Amino acid sequence: MRPSFVELLPDLLELLVFGLGSAALSIAGAYIERFALLTVQHGDPGFGAWALVMGAAVLYFAYLLGTDKFHPKLREVRAALA
Repeated sequence: MRPSFVELLPDLLELLVFGLGSAALSIAGAYIERFALLTVQHGDPGFGAWALVMGAAVLYFAYLLGTDKFHPKLREVRAALA
């Protein structure tokens, strides 16, 4: 029996939050990495290296959110709809 839309609404909302969160973290990480590159190019390698590490950490969290939360929830929603 296929569940109704109302029953799937919390799962769909959770899927939306995980997807948007992963996308937002990816964009923020790319921006921080660009900032790190520009900082190093303008002569501040210490601050640029720190920003590089912070950008890499943000990108890693985006990857983890996408793989650990988004994909399993997507599989769950697809199975419920099938």
